[in-house]
Amino acid sequence: MKELTLTDEDVVEVDTRRAKLRAAMAEAGLDALLAYAPAWRRENVRYLTDTAIGGAAAFVLLTHDDSTAFSTRLADITPLRRSGWVSRAEVVALPEVEALSEALRAAGVRRIGVGHLELLPLGFERAIREAVPDAEIVSATRLFDAARMVKSEWELRRMREAARVSDAAWQTFVAVLEPGIAEYEIVAAVESEIKRLGAEDNFMLIASGRDEVLGMTPPSRRRVELGDMVRTELTPQTGGYWLQICRSVTVGPPSADQQRSFELFHEAAEAGVAAVRPGVTAHEIAVAENDVFRKHGYGEYCSDRWTRVRGHGLGLHLDEFPIIEGNHTVIPEGATFIIHPNTFTPIAGYHVFGDQVVVTADGAEQLVQTERRLFSSDEGSLR
Repeated sequence: MKELTLTDEDVVEVDTRRAKLRAAMAEAGLDALLAYAPAWRRENVRYLTDTAIGGAAAFVLLTHDDSTAFSTRLADITPLRRSGWVSRAEVVALPEVEALSEALRAAGVRRIGVGHLELLPLGFERAIREAVPDAEIVSATRLFDAARMVKSEWELRRMREAARVSDAAWQTFVAVLEPGIAEYEIVAAVESEIKRLGAEDNFMLIASGRDEVLGMTPPSRRRVELGDMVRTELTPQTGGYWLQICRSVTVGPPSADQQRSFELFHEAAEAGVAAVRPGVTAHEIAVAENDVFRKHGYGEYCSDRWTRVRGHGLGLHLDEFPIIEGNHTVIPEGATFIIHPNTFTPIAGYHVFGDQVVVTADGAEQLVQTERRLFSSDEGSLR
């Protein structure tokens, strides 16, 4: 079986990630790290393998001098072995996971950190404890989160490609929009375009209507009407990385209230972007956004009664650290996240607007190229 040929930049990336995690291991007094990936949280295994996993569960065991991947799906093993990112890849059978147990015994670990220990099924945990009964098992979820937070230039290249797909997805969204089209038909057109462009996956919410709209959901059978505002959150995954764009578009020309709503949300998003600098906290960005609503008399709509977050981190997972008041997570240069003051107001209902940024030495670089304005279906070209 022939391995994929890694470029010099790929080799540097692999070595940098391993060195970063091994330094964190040493600081935490760990003999090994075990990345666990259930079907819906694969980011840590992807970080160590650069391989799309399809199994119900996967692991990577990283010691001071070795790395081995495991998956419950036989079809994952060949791409893992060919990737060049891990030394070995083995199938594990549920529930005993014998190959993983043997690797843990051979490593002689005394203290092991498990990424997503909180999600580890009891059967897996029991097998690990039986394999190394004298070892202390602790959570390494925050350790992995911290390691993944700062993106390398290698990662940012992938994220800029994902941004290109996001831009194209939004163009398709506007192009197909017209009175009478169903929400699910809009989403189907977008999904078709992003998959054509190479996206692995897409997380997408939508809402259509007027000032009665309180939030977004998966697409329904509702058919949009003239005078509606259609809101969406598009999040394609390309090369493992998620890239989000939030926009709203009116069906026909915008009303005065829809335009006024956009101006409020645009001002709040701009305030959030202006607050970004290396070392800023998630709390400070959220305050900057929310203070705009407070200034205009809409501060109550920044509470958890009406909205969830004012943005959140993205990377190999689509919903990382939250941008909310009270979260004092320090955001370093190289971190990526979206700033979106999405919420309901009585002006024109729920409004969606925001872009993903990367923290630079000078502030924030926006990753998408889509204009920051209120769009209209009158601009569509595919009807």
